[in-house]
Amino acid sequence: MSRVIRVCGTAALLLTALVPAARADDYQLSHNQRISCSRGLAPGKLNTATCKSYTYLFNTKTSEYFRCQVSLALTRDNKEVINVQTDGGCTKKPRIFEVDGKYDFDATETEPPNTNSFFGPGGYSIWAADMAAQKIRGCITISSGLGSDISKCLDMTFQ
Repeated sequence: MSRVIRVCGTAALLLTALVPAARADDYQLSHNQRISCSRGLAPGKLNTATCKSYTYLFNTKTSEYFRCQVSLALTRDNKEVINVQTDGGCTKKPRIFEVDGKYDFDATETEPPNTNSFFGPGGYSIWAADMAAQKIRGCITISSGLGSDISKCLDMTFQ
């Protein structure tokens, strides 16, 4: 299991190392990455551990963002590692604000399955702020349970 954590940690470091190469002044990496792992027994006394981690990459000029995920599955018996598989990538999401500006953001995600996940694998929220004005927009995306996501954003009012 420590090998799985080491490999996932290395994958996360590689992801953060790639961010500066993508015009560091326009992109920001989410600071609340999470990792979740599960273990299972397979026929023949094989043990499998699967770990997933995600992060968000935000364009601070356009307010477009990417949801990135990396996963690793390790299968072993009592003596050796038999198989290691990795997968991952980033999915582009729409702009939060319609015009270019200077934005800041934060993101968080439910961890499935849990009580917040009524219809499927959970959801996530994105908060974005205009750094030149008193303007904040909160967006929540959840699975509809019918194969599509529902996403809504709301501008905050200040009292």
